[in-house]
Amino acid sequence: MRPPEVAVAVAVAVAVAALLVCGAAASVPAALALQRAVPHKGVALEELKRRDWSRHRSTRRGLLGGVAGVVDFPVEGSANPFMVGLYFTRVKLGNPAKEFFVQIDTGSDILWVTCSPCTGCPTSSGLNIQLESFNPDTSSTSSRITCSDDRCTAALQTGEAVCETSDSPSSPCGYTFTYGDGSGTSGYYVSDTMYFDTVMGNEQTANSSASIVFGCSNSQSGDLTKADRAVDGIFGFGQHQLSVISQLNSLGVSPRVFSHCLKGSDNGGGILVLGEIVEPGLVYTPLVPSQPHYNLNLESIAVNGQKLPIDSSLFTTSNTQGTIVDSGTTLAYLADGAYDPFVTAIAGAVSSSVRSVVSKGNQCFFTSSSVDSSFPTVTLYFMGGVAMTVKPENYLLQQGSIDNTVLWCIGWQKNQGQEITILGDLVLKDKIFVYDLANMRMGWADYDCSMSVNVTTSSGKNQFVNTGQYDVNGGSTGRASYKSLIPAGIAAMLVHMLVFGGVLQRR
Repeated sequence: MRPPEVAVAVAVAVAVAALLVCGAAASVPAALALQRAVPHKGVALEELKRRDWSRHRSTRRGLLGGVAGVVDFPVEGSANPFMVGLYFTRVKLGNPAKEFFVQIDTGSDILWVTCSPCTGCPTSSGLNIQLESFNPDTSSTSSRITCSDDRCTAALQTGEAVCETSDSPSSPCGYTFTYGDGSGTSGYYVSDTMYFDTVMGNEQTANSSASIVFGCSNSQSGDLTKADRAVDGIFGFGQHQLSVISQLNSLGVSPRVFSHCLKGSDNGGGILVLGEIVEPGLVYTPLVPSQPHYNLNLESIAVNGQKLPIDSSLFTTSNTQGTIVDSGTTLAYLADGAYDPFVTAIAGAVSSSVRSVVSKGNQCFFTSSSVDSSFPTVTLYFMGGVAMTVKPENYLLQQGSIDNTVLWCIGWQKNQGQEITILGDLVLKDKIFVYDLANMRMGWADYDCSMSVNVTTSSGKNQFVNTGQYDVNGGSTGRASYKSLIPAGIAAMLVHMLVFGGVLQRR
């Protein structure tokens, strides 16, 4: 999180002042009081985008089968990049059990947590949470995975494990994940007990546990070392056989389907279950098979019902193209060839009361009206004619306000030089998403994620449970206080909001 340079601040402030003066009789106040405060560690969107890309790496996945009950995880965090910019949950590992905060990431496979000792790992977090480290030597149920273990052999074939040719069969099964900006983590795999809550009927929960394999990180570098948004690790919800989804499914603990509903409010939160959310209005489209991520067949994009002039072949899934659903990405990224038509269509469809401004190549708008009445609706069309409605709040970021005038900027970014589209938290928030791996399909529906949902363990069953409204951990101990990230009474220039271009993500 880096403050903007003073020279840029002055230049943007002058531009904003000139824009507000134009066509208005009232003079611009000497001090601009922002109604929407910026964190004292406010981050430019360029930084956010860089972080998102630093977390994108190639992975390979497989999947095992099984049946079981509904596992419920708490959800904390927020999609707002100026407050939190990520969603995370809590997992309990080891004996005696310790609780760890881990980011929810559908774009990677492995659950890993910081271990002790660790080089470069943060010891404090700006998210106002207590960071922990796992020590396999102090857990009575922990064991290290060796290079001769079948699970390590499988991970070696998919690039999720490292064993040197000189290693003996008893050598630890290691891993090294390297990120786009040079950041990364390395460590070794351990097997230990994971504790979780299984949801029963009548809103009852049962304490459950299973032995799983997860990563023990003893070295971190780059953005992973920074304390501003530090968590204890990453919870990968991918399809590979070492993902927790696959492991619990193979043990008969949970089904081959999971769902989430991420609240879009600043305080965030939401619902995350290993099971299928069943609600009216859910629509489904096929998942692209044999892909390392959750790829969908995007066919076209419409703004206010008018399809954009984009060649549909641009969205065809290949090694260099496709559309990925990724909860580990804060914003959203459009394929290079689709971005300019999208921005042009948005700018041309806003109401006449909206004033446009372009800063550092980013399209922004001033309006005193609600976004729903001032901006168009975007529709993404997927295979089978299935539509995803994208409201203005799902493609715009509120950057600040002056009196009754609010500054909004397009939060979707250009995937410069690449034809890959990534749907991150900005798009995913305020929607139910169902990852039905048993039937290789994905479903979604607009939803108020503060409400309860009906969940079943597999498609076609009529036995449902309610979740999401009660605290499965019996209290709020250890929950983050996001409001503490925003100091009150900040009055500053709009440069914090105008200089942007990024995403928060690790992988």
